[in-house]
Amino acid sequence: MRLSETTQEILFLFFALLIGCLAAGGALAFRALIEVGQWLFWPPGVHFLEKVLHAPWWWKLLLPTLAGLAIGPVIVYLAPQVRGPGVPEVIEAAALRDGYIAPRITLLKPLCTGLIISAGGSVGREGPVVHIGSALGSTLAQVFRLKPEQTRICLACGAAAGIAATFNAPFAGTMFAVEIILADLQIAYLSHIVLAAVVATVISRQFLGDFPTVMVPHFAFDHPGELLLHLILGVMAGLVALLFIRGIFATDTLVGKLPGPAWLKPAGGGFLLGLLGLVSPYVLGVGYDSINLMLAGEIALKLSLVILGIKLLATMVCLGSGMSGGIFAPSLVVGATLGTILALTSQMLVPHLSLHPADYVLVGMGAMVSGTTLAPITAILTIFELTNTYRIIVPAMVACIASMLVVRYLYGYSIYETKMLRKGVNIVRGHEVNLLRSLKVEDHLRTDTAVLHENMPLHEILSRAEASHYPFFVVLNDHEDLEGVLSLWDLRHALPYAEELGQLVVASELMTKEVVTVFPYDNFETALNKLEGHNFSYLPVVLPWAPRKVAGILRIDDVLSAYNQKVLKESMLRRPWQPFKFPFWRK
Repeated sequence: MRLSETTQEILFLFFALLIGCLAAGGALAFRALIEVGQWLFWPPGVHFLEKVLHAPWWWKLLLPTLAGLAIGPVIVYLAPQVRGPGVPEVIEAAALRDGYIAPRITLLKPLCTGLIISAGGSVGREGPVVHIGSALGSTLAQVFRLKPEQTRICLACGAAAGIAATFNAPFAGTMFAVEIILADLQIAYLSHIVLAAVVATVISRQFLGDFPTVMVPHFAFDHPGELLLHLILGVMAGLVALLFIRGIFATDTLVGKLPGPAWLKPAGGGFLLGLLGLVSPYVLGVGYDSINLMLAGEIALKLSLVILGIKLLATMVCLGSGMSGGIFAPSLVVGATLGTILALTSQMLVPHLSLHPADYVLVGMGAMVSGTTLAPITAILTIFELTNTYRIIVPAMVACIASMLVVRYLYGYSIYETKMLRKGVNIVRGHEVNLLRSLKVEDHLRTDTAVLHENMPLHEILSRAEASHYPFFVVLNDHEDLEGVLSLWDLRHALPYAEELGQLVVASELMTKEVVTVFPYDNFETALNKLEGHNFSYLPVVLPWAPRKVAGILRIDDVLSAYNQKVLKESMLRRPWQPFKFPFWRK
């Protein structure tokens, strides 16, 4: 029985609601798993930092090493997708695999990451929570055999719900899914993502209370001149984010070149982490306790500098050695230290400034997240929902946009994009570059080229244009060499004078002489960059051994049509076998 459009929409909204509930449950269970692990592994204490401070030095070395030893074989032999933040795999699944995530990741990701964080790993729980929520949404869509587009939205709903439940922040969760996971705004399904995030937030508040992740004081923005300091903070965060991104993957490359079995390398990373923890226990674990101390003004300038340097090293060691965990929380800690350093240094240099260091801690957190993820809207909304005050919006916008621009112009990619690039996956402007590179110009060019000669008069050009189904011509000389291109746009100025100038004006006087061309062996990535970069709808295709001899033309419509067919074919080949057929709203 075929369901009406209204019924289909209601059913899919129900799916979004169900995914929000499941993702919230997954986030709460993951948090409980970490708390149980910390209770088992560490001495008693009110919070994790106090537990670490009470632990003997040898335990700080041994526990991270044992945790790395335990997860090494899992990451190398059983589930390599568990390694790292988890968000790049979700982005890749949404863009390339129609939202498909292997169901086993739903179990293995939280177990491995929970063990690492419980043992003091300098990673975050947000990335794994996104992976858990996305995997739950994807699995539910697979069971009921939803359409690929709907599967992608289910995945995004799970990601949004995971972030919302973790941060008690439905807006931030929604924008995380839209800005990072989907990389575009799909208005038709925005309500589903919002619903999943809201439901997850409500469930999280029922169990954890309506409390923020960090203890935020009142935000005070007293003078517009402080925006200059926030701008400086944003630039600082961008530069440190760039160092952070490059450092993590440089460490990963270095570890990969070291001798020895791959499954032992997380244990080596755990041992190095323990050594860094002996220098500064503040860098162990997720880091929210350290952020709360900075917000309370209990961290001095020298200690902030120590935490900044060692936290960067600790996170690089953890992720570079192959451990599982997110980069969101370490970015928040690093950003908080940057804010503390800037505020305390400014007060030392200009004592009469009545700055509130906690304000710069908050803005620094958002700026660092914006720099590492290149998602400024998500960063701004996260900080806004932590403070619940509009006064932070303008400072956060200044710092987050500045940080994003620094990384974008000096490097160009977020930490998530960098990991995908290292795997050979490049997703830009909605086109998957690996597919574009597999398509060649010579296979899709048109040889029925509309041709004019350079001495052809205007009245004959107009007759040809009226009869031609192409809105453009290539212009050749007497030797059949390419001289230029002539489009209907080029003819617009001559049309009012066609009767008077019909015999006097020729093609060479109207054509565009600076011609952008492609070769038959070029791939669609090259062609599409030229088409979009110059806002052309077509390109002449010339021979490699004779760059002025025209072999045909390539139209942008043909490029996009061939690309879409390739995507459809890849989608059909990749689509996994699913054991259940449920006649939902497939047409």
